[in-house]
Amino acid sequence: MTSNKQLNFLKSPFFIPWILALLFYALEYGVRSSPSVMIPQLTGNFNLGTTEVSAIISAYYITYSVGSLAAGLLLDRIGAKHPLAIGIIFLALGCVLFISSNYFLGYTGRLLQGLGSAIAFPASVFLAVKAFSGKNLATAIGVTQTLGMLGGSAGQKLSNSYLTSGNSYNSLWIIFGVSSLVLGVLAFVFTPKTNTDEFTEVRKQPLLANYKIVFSNWQSWLCGFASGLLFAPTTIFAMIWGVDFLEQARHLSHGQATVACALVPIGWAIGCPLFGWLADKFEKRIPVLAGGAVVMILCLLQLAFLPHLMGPGMSLFFMGVGSGAAMLPYSTIKEVNPDKVKGSATGAINFLVFGVTSLLSPVFTHLFASKLDMAVNKNAIFQQSCFFFIIAIGIAIFLCTFLRETGKEK
Repeated sequence: MTSNKQLNFLKSPFFIPWILALLFYALEYGVRSSPSVMIPQLTGNFNLGTTEVSAIISAYYITYSVGSLAAGLLLDRIGAKHPLAIGIIFLALGCVLFISSNYFLGYTGRLLQGLGSAIAFPASVFLAVKAFSGKNLATAIGVTQTLGMLGGSAGQKLSNSYLTSGNSYNSLWIIFGVSSLVLGVLAFVFTPKTNTDEFTEVRKQPLLANYKIVFSNWQSWLCGFASGLLFAPTTIFAMIWGVDFLEQARHLSHGQATVACALVPIGWAIGCPLFGWLADKFEKRIPVLAGGAVVMILCLLQLAFLPHLMGPGMSLFFMGVGSGAAMLPYSTIKEVNPDKVKGSATGAINFLVFGVTSLLSPVFTHLFASKLDMAVNKNAIFQQSCFFFIIAIGIAIFLCTFLRETGKEK
């Protein structure tokens, strides 16, 4: 029987705020992934081509990456109460603006979505540290990450089901906006103020002192770029263009393509703890990281050239499992930097990871996605797009050879 001591976290004033932050994290992942199932509606609403629509969708990652830096600073200096609530309100406002058929308002809405969402994961971890003892903390953070991935999967599948039932995509974004607004109010009401004495030492330091330490370490850049390149097939293909590519190049129905892409974050939710466990068991991070990358390459090769061996859904699921290794640099960056900057190191790697997505997304759109509608041989475009990500993963493996092995330093 579970002892009362083990359930002490239920009495913590930070437990309910942690639950609300979890819901926010799942919701923002749903908002992030949902546009992938509504490309035709978005092109019609904005009266734009796929390239311009892709720029709007990808704008999320611009502010998400920059906002990740600000998130770490705010949490370290003023706690979670105001940053969490304001982040959720930004998400709500961004969802409402995204309804507009005006390009500028739609782009601004997507920027606000990314900016507000940037606080979700750091705030969830911050509140988990407050709510749970060391004995339960790792489990709580694992639950946080897994729920985010499930939110991304549900965002695609449920959004597609909602739209195919005859509902307008505008009403879907209203639901996202209202849900965020309610969540933001609840977060503000239930999140207690953190004792200001905790921030005294931090506030004495120059504002960007910790980031100066992290970014002056070239190992930090290697961690960010390697992880960002491994994330690219998930953030760019599965969450933006995968449905469209599978429909046109592989002749899947819209529902089948949506389910296939929704399996990527589910695989990711499995792969994160799996590869983390392997890295701890063998006390080696780099070989395990490279192993996950190889799994991704094999899945992409099979998806592109041997599609009859395994359905696209299973191919993408196992690719998602392999991409779970992309979280290992999140541990490495903390281990190659001083203890006092571990929080800033998380913000820094988020900035670098999604900065890579922001840079690669328009390149992928220009080279492949913009040509898909007009291409005679759509399968060839699909195969070339898979090679694009294989090259990115190969570069990540190469960068990993310069990373310091920290598996035995934990």
